[in-house]
Amino acid sequence: MFPVARAALNLTARGIQRTAVRQAHRKHEPDFHDKYGNLVLLGGAAVFTAVWGYVFTQAGIEWGLSPVGRITPKEWRE
Repeated sequence: MFPVARAALNLTARGIQRTAVRQAHRKHEPDFHDKYGNLVLLGGAAVFTAVWGYVFTQAGIEWGLSPVGRITPKEWRE
């Protein structure tokens, strides 16, 4: 391996090690996701369920997906 490339890899590895050590000694403070993550997830699931529950029950969609018997041929016009 070339000396320049070896030195670059060594610097990169040393930087990663320093970052890992620095973060290991740092106190973990809760961020937004730690505080409210589950609440936001449950709120989104509730809204999703409510909206689709409305769509499935109140929107008046006919769920018969088969076109058999519903499609009738039109008269041919020349």
